Amino acid sequence: MAELQTHEHWIVTAQGRLYAQEWAVSQVQGAPIILLHDSLGCVALWRDFPARLAQITGRRVIAYDRLGFGRSDAHPGKLRLGFVEAEALQGFAAVREQLGVDTFIVFGHSVGGGMAVGCAATFASACQGLITESAQAFAEARTLQGIREADAQFAEPGQLERLRRYHGDKAEWVLRAWVDNWLADDFADWSLDALLPQVRCPLLSLHGDDDEFGSQAHPERLVRLASGPSLMQILPGCGHVPHREHPQQVLERVKQFLN
Repeated sequence: MAELQTHEHWIVTAQGRLYAQEWAVSQVQGAPIILLHDSLGCVALWRDFPARLAQITGRRVIAYDRLGFGRSDAHPGKLRLGFVEAEALQGFAAVREQLGVDTFIVFGHSVGGGMAVGCAATFASACQGLITESAQAFAEARTLQGIREADAQFAEPGQLERLRRYHGDKAEWVLRAWVDNWLADDFADWSLDALLPQVRCPLLSLHGDDDEFGSQAHPERLVRLASGPSLMQILPGCGHVPHREHPQQVLERVKQFLN
């Protein structure tokens, strides 16, 4: 197995510092892959997936904590409607600029998948490939019900400690940023429909057939509306976190897509 090097970075933005980490084999090839985490996620919660992705693809892999998450600085306020689309010109743009990334592949999980669509659309000439995993393309009733159930679980004694391990004293903000935005009345009509036609690069949309936060209507919508060549792959016996539930299968499919 190729020797792997890891580096940590601090990305400076007007609102605060972002924590980023990168993984690379000794002789990298191709455009780097930038990972965008889910609504409760952070760099640490990708676990060993970025390292394995770097090794199997030979590409530089970069993951960062969005503002308010993980080791990044606290967010100065609340997330507002449009935060999914806005990430492209906020944290993502700062990471690209400060880490010297020109062309790129973007890989997003869950809400990070929606943000990845925004990045591919906003920087269409630089984006060589888009990979979504368990991404939501619109505010589906199944998604909202899953969030309500998760919110009830986190209200039980000790459950918020699971988030504090990764987000520290920002844990309550992270939970409310997820739940309150998605369940807000003005989020009911949200979708990626306006952005998807601007995606011109190849798209791979991965989705578990037992995803508790979204039906197959999401990847179907993604591949139908994106302008570039698109491939949908449904993973059998898989829930909302394919890279943790079936990591080897995800790695192999990503490798095939990039080849």
